[in-house]
Amino acid sequence: MNKITDNQTTVIRTDRGLSVAGTRITIYQIMDCLKADMSAALICERFRLTIRQITDVMEYIKNHHDEVESEYRQILEQAENNRQYWETRNQKRMAEIAAMSPKPGQGEIWHRLQQWKTKLAQSQSGF
Repeated sequence: MNKITDNQTTVIRTDRGLSVAGTRITIYQIMDCLKADMSAALICERFRLTIRQITDVMEYIKNHHDEVESEYRQILEQAENNRQYWETRNQKRMAEIAAMSPKPGQGEIWHRLQQWKTKLAQSQSGF
């Protein structure tokens, strides 16, 4: 791990995984940005990191590439599994909500909303 001048470690392991010390920012969030070809300066701005912090993180990723990539792939897989779980779990409820009638007194608003949704769908499909 990389040391900074006050003898703290920039990259630490927390219950969230590899993180930037003193923040809730994970190395995996930074990896998302790197995979999206964001510059170090933009990553610093996005997460409010110092140049020293991003330099240490980049060096850590470089020096521990295989380990970081392996953990990053696991995090992505876990996130996808979670997304699929909740999408499946909520599918029935979302269908119930979509089929609900408007509440008393909201019929006119509901009708206008349905018209707007239809127009929006038509404009997106090229009609």
